[in-house]
Amino acid sequence: MPKQSINFTEPNENWLNQKVANQEYSSKTELVNDLIRREREREDKYHALKDAIEYGLSSGVSSKTADDVRDEVLKRMKKNGQLPTK
Repeated sequence: MPKQSINFTEPNENWLNQKVANQEYSSKTELVNDLIRREREREDKYHALKDAIEYGLSSGVSSKTADDVRDEVLKRMKKNGQLPTK
């Protein structure tokens, strides 16, 4: 793993040290890597949502009613095990 050297502002340094002192993380390195990992996941979710919105906007107007759309979503969720079947 490449070694890096970074500087933190005093409030950030204090916050990092407190997290390690409270044993939430074993080291500042572990904490910083976790923060980066979380940000990458957030970015991935953001881009997936943005792509879905763009797809929806470009797909045009549907002739389906709101009830039709709801029923399709519920059917798909049940099929994927996201809702209990009754």
